[in-house]
Order: sequence, then C-alpha cells, then structure tokens
Amino acid sequence: MGYYSWTFGQAARDPYYIMVVIYIFFPYFSNTVVGDPVQGQTLIGYLNAAGGFILALTAPFLRAIADKNGRRKPWVAATVMIMSLGASCLWLILPGGEGLGVWPALALLLVISVAFATSEVFHNAMLPSVAPLDKVGTISGIAFAAGNVGGLLLMLFVLFAFSMPGTVEWSFLPGEPLFGIDQDVHEHDRIVGPIAGVWMFLFTLPVLMFTPDGTASGTPIVAAARQGVRDVLDTLRQLPHYANIAIYLLSRMFFIDGMVGVMTFGGVYASGTFNWDTTTLLIFGLCTSGSAMFGAWIGGLIDDRFGSITTLKIAIGVSSLVLITLVSIQPDSVLFVVPVGSHSVWSFPYFTTAAEIVYFGTNQVFAMFFVTGLSSSRTLMARIAPPEMATQFFGLFALSGTVTAFLAPLMVATATGWFQSQRIGFASLAVLMVLGAALLFMVREEPATVASIQPAS
Repeated sequence: MGYYSWTFGQAARDPYYIMVVIYIFFPYFSNTVVGDPVQGQTLIGYLNAAGGFILALTAPFLRAIADKNGRRKPWVAATVMIMSLGASCLWLILPGGEGLGVWPALALLLVISVAFATSEVFHNAMLPSVAPLDKVGTISGIAFAAGNVGGLLLMLFVLFAFSMPGTVEWSFLPGEPLFGIDQDVHEHDRIVGPIAGVWMFLFTLPVLMFTPDGTASGTPIVAAARQGVRDVLDTLRQLPHYANIAIYLLSRMFFIDGMVGVMTFGGVYASGTFNWDTTTLLIFGLCTSGSAMFGAWIGGLIDDRFGSITTLKIAIGVSSLVLITLVSIQPDSVLFVVPVGSHSVWSFPYFTTAAEIVYFGTNQVFAMFFVTGLSSSRTLMARIAPPEMATQFFGLFALSGTVTAFLAPLMVATATGWFQSQRIGFASLAVLMVLGAALLFMVREEPATVASIQPAS
C-alpha cells in the first residue's frame, strides 16, 4: 500500500507540468501575453534557467536537512501548498501583459518552478525506503503513467468543456463553454492553472496519509542543517571511491537536462512554428500524454527485464534522433529539404498539413522514450547506490538534476535570442543529450560498496 500511495505524488504534480509548462499556459504566455513567439521562448528559457540556478544552490542541502530531521512529508506538504496557491493565481495573467503583468507573472512562475522541483526531490527520496529493489522500475513507471493519466483526463475536460465549444459544430459538445468561460480573453487557457492547483492538492493527500515516512528525530533545525550540509560534503568527498556513480551523475546532468528541455519547449516551438491554437495544442497534448503513459508502462517492464542502463541508452538515443527530426520540420517541408506543401491534406479541422501531421507523429515517439528515460534514470540510481547510503546518493541524484537545470533553458534562450530563431534555439538541446549519452557508455549497472572515510569535522 505504501509504495502504491507514493505514486499519487507523481499523479498530483505532473498534470501541472503537462498543462501549464508544456502544452497550454506557456504557449499562451509566449504567443498571447508576451505577443512574440521568439521573445516569448527567450523569456521562458531565462525563466527556467533562473529556476534551475536557484535549485542548484538549495535543493540537495534542503534534502539533507530533511533527512536529518527524520521526515519528508512536511516538506512535500509545504511545497505542494505553495504550488497549488501559485497555480491558482495564473488566472490573473491576462493577454497582452494585462492583469498581473509580464514581469510579476514571470516571478510567480519562478516561485512555482522552484517549489515543483523541490517537492520532486523529497518525493523521489521516499522511493528507496517504500519499494522493494526488484520493483522500483515497475513502481517508478506506474508513477509516471499515473501522472500522464491525470494530465490526459484534465486536458480532456478542458478541451470539451472550455476550448472546443463554440468553435466546431459537433453534436456531443456544449453549445458554448461551460461556467461562462470567455474564450475571447483566453479564459480557457488561464483556467488550467487553478484546475492544476486543485488537482495537485487533492492527489497529494494519499501520499501524506498512507505512504510511510521517517520518525521525527527531535534534532533542532539548526543542528539538522549543519549535519545535513556536512553529509553532503562527506558524500562529495567519497566520489573518487564511487567513480561509477560519479560518471553516471555527470552523464545525467546533461541527458536529462536536454530531454526535459525538448519536452518543455516542444509545445512553445510548435505553437510558434505552426500557429497552433489552444484546441490544437490540447489535442496534441492529449495524444502525447497517452503516448507517454504507454511509454512509462512499457519502459518499466523493459527496465525490470533488461536493466536500467540498457533501457536508458535506448531512450536517449531515440530521443536525440527525434529532436533532429522535429527541428527539420517547417510548415512546408520535412527532413530539412523534402517539400510537402502547406495545403490541407484532409477535412479534419486540426493538423491539416502534411508537416503538422509528421510533427505530431514524431512527437509521440519522443513522448514514449522521454518518460521511459526519466523513469529508468531514477531506477538506475536506486540500483547502483549502496543501500546504506541511499539518502545521501539520492541527494546527489537531486543535485545532478538541478545543478545544470539552468543549462538547457539558457541554451535555448540564448540561441533563440542570438539567432532570432525558435528552430535553432530548440535544436541546441541535442548537444546535451549526445554528451550525456557518450558518458553513459562508461557506466556499469552494479551496486557500489560503502567506502570507509574520515567524516568531515
């Protein structure tokens, strides 16, 4: 029961990321609030870079402090409350920079971003203690699948309740958006924030109620902070003994940053390239979430059958090839040089051109291998870290996911702004995935032994 309730934490968080960051709100912010796709992608890149920089400085130390205090649930509860309230406030960000305004909106999104990643650190840290080692791949895959199911259900609701009514004459749709939602002022875009906030709060409750947590140590917070920082430094000093883990963490810094960047900017890039509206993005997101859910399930099974490192190599390799294919697509061509025309190829009102259909299909492949890669990267850490030091090494695992979290969005922002091209900015992410994949070939899937060292004084 404990490890199944743990999966609800992923189910609570991921719909926010799916609806707000990837498919609906960030494209709306870029194209409608900022009003310029190139400038919007640049600002979003710098926003994510700032969040990554803050997390690089704080996340692993907060994790170590929480470990010494003995409990992780209070940290999960606190960060989820921040995210839920912040997501609800996204309703106030109006078209053209009205309402909350562009810069206050960026500040709000930054706070949510930091809280999101911090919550993820504490939630991930619970996995080794609640799931048997031979089931971590399956449980991790189920968690990612549950997150995508939640995102899929909520996007279906937004699509049929708010986005499509009044735009197409289909008998199964309401005649107009429900609850008085006004599409003219993009309320169907803005509503995804409050919906995600409420969902996040409700689905975190099973984690807080049923997942086992550590016992409070009674250690004062200042003493816990000091010891936590010493433990982080001690673990870093031991890395020469744990060379295999160190190479893996270095590899992960790059490939995860690149893969997350592709997923983060994929909707922003598509909306700017093909001028997709909210309904098109919702359909795109729905299908992509379904593909990701399938990939999470299959990836978990493959992981337990063939091992995390083999699964991870496949996921990174395919994801790199998919990114190159995605940036090769323009409104009238694919694979950089193959002309396909910009005329409609069928009567369906969405994804009407050949280029859009190819982009749509290619992205489904990426979604499957992206979630497989996320899940396997987490289970590989559980397989190669000494069980006695799981908390310390998951602290470094968190560090590897945050210390360069600014790099991918910074690359996208800088390349997009420098070349004034969404295409070049998006393509720059391939560098990170190729570098991470090269390092991964030096990693062995075998558990490390505990080193004997003199603790730092």
